[in-house]
Amino acid sequence: AAHQESLPRLPVPPLQKSLEKYLWSVRPFLSDEEYLNTSRIVKEFGAPGGLGEKLHEKLSEKARTTENWLSDWWLDTAYMEYRMPVVVYSSPGLVMPIKEFDSVERQLRFSARLLAGALDFKSLIDNQTLKLEKMGGQPLDMSQYLKIFSTCRVPNIPKDSLAFYGMEKDRPKHIVVVHNNHYFSVDVYGNDGKPLNESQLLAQLQRVIEQSQFPKLPIGALTTLDRDNWAKAYKRLCKYDSMNKESVRVIQKAILVLCLDKPVSDAGLLNRKTHVALQTIHGGGAQANGGNRWYDKTIQFIVGGDGVVGLTYEHSPAEGPPITQMMDHVYDYIDKTRGNKWLPSSAVTEPTKLRFRLSDETVQDIEEAEKDLKSLVDDLEMSCFTFEAYGKDFIKSQKLSPDSYIQMAIQLAYFKIHGEIAATYESASLRKFLHGRTDVIRSASVDSLKFCEEMAKKSSLPADKVLALRTAVESHKDYTNQAVNGMGIDRLLLGLKKIALESGMNVPDLYMDGGYTTSTHFKLSTSQVPSSLDSFMCYGPLVPDGYACCYNPRPSFINFGLSACNSSPATHSSNFMAALTESLTEMHDCLVQTQKSKL
Repeated sequence: AAHQESLPRLPVPPLQKSLEKYLWSVRPFLSDEEYLNTSRIVKEFGAPGGLGEKLHEKLSEKARTTENWLSDWWLDTAYMEYRMPVVVYSSPGLVMPIKEFDSVERQLRFSARLLAGALDFKSLIDNQTLKLEKMGGQPLDMSQYLKIFSTCRVPNIPKDSLAFYGMEKDRPKHIVVVHNNHYFSVDVYGNDGKPLNESQLLAQLQRVIEQSQFPKLPIGALTTLDRDNWAKAYKRLCKYDSMNKESVRVIQKAILVLCLDKPVSDAGLLNRKTHVALQTIHGGGAQANGGNRWYDKTIQFIVGGDGVVGLTYEHSPAEGPPITQMMDHVYDYIDKTRGNKWLPSSAVTEPTKLRFRLSDETVQDIEEAEKDLKSLVDDLEMSCFTFEAYGKDFIKSQKLSPDSYIQMAIQLAYFKIHGEIAATYESASLRKFLHGRTDVIRSASVDSLKFCEEMAKKSSLPADKVLALRTAVESHKDYTNQAVNGMGIDRLLLGLKKIALESGMNVPDLYMDGGYTTSTHFKLSTSQVPSSLDSFMCYGPLVPDGYACCYNPRPSFINFGLSACNSSPATHSSNFMAALTESLTEMHDCLVQTQKSKL
């Protein structure tokens, strides 16, 4: 915790330089005429003594008086004020290697080990012995780790809030286990304050299963509603009976949620990976496992009777990397320990079933939620796959940045299908700074377009292609470097807009211009979430006519989670998968050919 104090504050990037960078980033999406118009608007905004300078001065003033000028605005804009459901729109899934459970006993035994690993990780956080993470030698902000356990999002109008119970003196001792849509409060620490060991955890889970043999109404489906409707349903549920309010509070305070899922068919899907991905994102709807959840909880482990293993997390308190770090630790624990790692707790409380009394209105709310969830499930289509020909070792051997290289393959894949490039969002970590979250790496650029055109040209020689690839990769790497050092443009533009609104001004013209709307309609939503495991993260597209592409580059292969919407006729994740595979293959072949010709 001591190092947190010494972390640098998030800077406010200089205005003129940022506006130049912004113009360069919108160039590939605009015709000459549109570009002239956008340039004029940007020039006016950035004129000496003009609106941009005034807003920039106010923003710099805010930065001088706060620990992080962005963090509250970002939490509100990206999450708390966002009214779409968290399912599909916001909460990512993390897909773990698939298991084979030949019995419920095996499913529970594995779940107990998963929980023991999570408690082992939690002890590192509680005792402040978690290894300090660094990027390029610089320490990173570790505060997200304090927010992943015993945290819950609470619906409200006009905006939600986050409840943190992990910081309280009297820290929660229980998790919530959901099975057949029944909720149980299960203590994972005994009355002596010691964590339960694996055998004790297994016994707790067996008691849960015994008491929940028959499915109940999927009350958890309510958490999949859009936030305004859920907020209203939440009030009705808690007001109708104080028992409901108490049960909800127990769920909110829980360290985490464990969802013991029933087996469901994966018919018609690309592969098992894709099946698991969909289970982690939406559970296949309320008839499958979509109601066996509480989507407002930060962490929900999912262990299905059919060997599905993963988690879904509510995105507002943390980014993917801390969640993945936790899972890496959990699996490391599972690999290295056989049986109980610690002595049993001497005083264990048995699980208690959480009771709900449902009004007719709430029953109706649940039906509504089931219907809405079905539309979400029907609209999301995914292709999750492993690119097996090579991984980051080959890319590094070519003296190229693996992330920038994969981003260029994504650019080329889009270009192959659509004959143009599209605005691309890649998240850049701002954790070098106190309370840092993310900014955007705008991967689609003048150089990425030139690279795509060069690759598509019939007359182009391998050497020309490689030159264009290296240029595009360097340019992306440079942008990444600026973004992680607080010099991106997207969060600055958000800050200037927020300052204008808070000062009672109109939204500046810059934000109404085609250059802005086109370059922020992110048809490609991408993220690298590395893990030491054969796992990957996945989520839904940012815009209805776009794709999501999350990846985990391993030394000799790359895992991809791709998604698109069925409602958009132009986008199919299976086409994107084929184009991406082709792009990665062609890039490799050009590099190898030019190397051979040099020998």
